[in-house]
Amino acid sequence: MKDMPNPRGVLTPDRPLNDLTWLRVGGPADWLFQPADEGDLADFLAALDPGVPVFPMGVGSNLIVRDGGLRAVVIRLGRGFNGIEIDGTRVTAGAAALDAHVARKAAAAGVDLTFLRTIPGAIGGAVRMNAGCYGSYTADHFVSARAITRDGRVVTLTADDLKFRYRQTDLPEGWVLVSATFQGEPGDPEVLEARMADQLAKRDATQPTKDRSAGSTFRNPAGFSSTGRADDVHDLKAWKVIDDAGMRGATLGGAQMSEKHSNFLINTGTATAADLEGLGEEVRNKVFQNSGIRLEWEIMRVGEADASK
Repeated sequence: MKDMPNPRGVLTPDRPLNDLTWLRVGGPADWLFQPADEGDLADFLAALDPGVPVFPMGVGSNLIVRDGGLRAVVIRLGRGFNGIEIDGTRVTAGAAALDAHVARKAAAAGVDLTFLRTIPGAIGGAVRMNAGCYGSYTADHFVSARAITRDGRVVTLTADDLKFRYRQTDLPEGWVLVSATFQGEPGDPEVLEARMADQLAKRDATQPTKDRSAGSTFRNPAGFSSTGRADDVHDLKAWKVIDDAGMRGATLGGAQMSEKHSNFLINTGTATAADLEGLGEEVRNKVFQNSGIRLEWEIMRVGEADASK
């Protein structure tokens, strides 16, 4: 084990990650680092051996950590990184601030970032994955972000730096997003609140929000998220091609494709990471055989398959 820096935050060796992901699976990280603040994170990364991999982890809402765990320092931002500040129609949020909290606080101040309300996860992940729903994306509102580079420098990133695409950006390996600024449209707080309530009702009616899932499993082959409009077409939505391949409700071990929404992979209670990823791959193969479409994972999968290997 390499010598580790001595930070002000909490540094824990061999930390299991299963309780930190929404799917509740995964082996241990070599180290879990919870920095006290931005300066602590920058100092730690500057002092960390450059050969040690770093994996920034949000709230684990879009993640499968494999059963063998991660040979890396996992960085998880907490209380020092969840502030939300509003200046006119600009909202700056820490990377650990929950998307839903940002949407609600912005709405109360008369700023429309309502698209964030139903997105599971935190702001760092929303930027990293260009999260979106109902036809609106993080990129549409993004102004800039602050990040700590792998060697401990603090940098400001623009949209040109990140090159936003559907569920993708070009954030360099090992860089940790610490905050982001968004521009919203002005709106009446009561109208915005009502819109968010409507979005939540729609989500709860169509998605397995009470099950242990990680949101959408695969990207839509169409290359965009559902718009929520009446004229939306579904031919190239992931759930539709999964249904057409007969995989709604399919199971493997403790993993299941939800009966309620077939693009949601759920842990029924006993799933391993291998069950979940294995079922996902079965679905991809069946869809390819049925339609010639090769689904791409939206859930990030990281780590080693088996601790014994």
